[in-house]
Amino acid sequence: MAYTLYPIRNIARITIEADSPLSISSGEKSPLTDAPVLRDVHRLPFIPGTSLAGVIRHALPSEELQQTLMGWQSPTGGEGSRLIISEAKILDSRGRAVDGIAPIEEDPLLEAYSTLPIRQHARIGHRGATEMRGKFDEEVVLKGTRFCFDMELISSAEEADSSDEALLRIIDTIDSDLFRIGGGSRKGFGKVRVVRALHRRLDLRQPEELSLYLAKSSCLSAEWEGFAPYTPREIEERESDRYLLTLRPVDFIFFGSGLGDCDADKRYVTEQQIVWEGDRATIVDAEQMILIPSSSVKGALSHRTAFHYNKQQGIAADNLPEGAVIEDYIGQKNGAVALLFGTAGEESGEGCSRGHVLFSDVLLKRPEAAEDHVFNHVRIDRFTGGAVSGALFSEKSVYAAEEEITMEITIDKHALESEDRDRVCGALSALESAMKDLCGGMLPLGGSVMKGNGRFYGSITKNGETIYEYDRA
Repeated sequence: MAYTLYPIRNIARITIEADSPLSISSGEKSPLTDAPVLRDVHRLPFIPGTSLAGVIRHALPSEELQQTLMGWQSPTGGEGSRLIISEAKILDSRGRAVDGIAPIEEDPLLEAYSTLPIRQHARIGHRGATEMRGKFDEEVVLKGTRFCFDMELISSAEEADSSDEALLRIIDTIDSDLFRIGGGSRKGFGKVRVVRALHRRLDLRQPEELSLYLAKSSCLSAEWEGFAPYTPREIEERESDRYLLTLRPVDFIFFGSGLGDCDADKRYVTEQQIVWEGDRATIVDAEQMILIPSSSVKGALSHRTAFHYNKQQGIAADNLPEGAVIEDYIGQKNGAVALLFGTAGEESGEGCSRGHVLFSDVLLKRPEAAEDHVFNHVRIDRFTGGAVSGALFSEKSVYAAEEEITMEITIDKHALESEDRDRVCGALSALESAMKDLCGGMLPLGGSVMKGNGRFYGSITKNGETIYEYDRA
């Protein structure tokens, strides 16, 4: 029998489901969007193994474990990764992975991926208007989409038990709340959960296990009798604060889609969702869903956090230090915003850092009591009192008063441990004050907020304890 340094093979097949839309960008541009989704030979979205390897390595708890499992390199030497990860392929409506280059069967779920939603974004300045060159869009994969991928961890006989535990730990980590895949992980994208996990440890020194290993196909759609089911365990995650905002709209909400319809020039955004019952998937039509993009919530909270942080420091627009300008205390130049929400840095890439506040998009089933309403607007000439030619337009908002909306915000406090303690406490206090403004109706969300849309009231729960509740009396 041939000798191998790593006779132990820990194999796992993981099926994940997108709990929020995914942004798996191809890095290219198209006539339709600034950031199209990466697609395979069948023109279906997929997740590259390199993307999975990167987020898994970053999620491992220690640098020593990262180097042991996924390799290292230095000027004097290096070692390759022991963890082998395949691409993550999409599942069809029957729960089968679409892998290989053979023509695929017609499937209503797969047909839906030919045209994916395009999210519109606009960077809003401190004056409440879109900033120059602040408009962009990106294509996203639908919430509820399922992907399947394989992992294999090789190890020596002496490390058999520890490597087995390490692979199971990776599966547990993928199922954790702080794990995100793809881009936009700090603005509501990338949250996943494990819906199915299969696992097996093989010793290639045993003839029957070697035969079983050789019989395993690399095709994700092929079944393999060697797998046994595994249920992910709840792990002790890095220190974090979890806020749960329970909101109720006062009346109308309007999160613009950037497009109109047959009734109005501008309408609120909706989005399809995939819903699974067992191994069968169905598509919920966009008209049955209401979307509250986390990017809108993040932007509003970021600006209000800057206000409260400046207030703590005694900074006001009419009371600036000598030689200072407003721009020195807003956006990513604001201490709290830079610390919690990250910075873009310079064009060279220096000085950039990602945020430590995680959001998740809110995609809720349209309530039966919700009603669409078209508001007609016209600009009046201030001198004649008549309508300005060409200035008539309409907006379609949704009336959803008293409908309960739950929004989750997580702060990765472990990533803030190296920062100045006083600065962290001040920034977190400013963020909590901004959340209270939101739940008290003082911070509207979405578009047309100066026309009465987007006001909410509600309560805030921090790590299971209620810290604020708006009293409507």
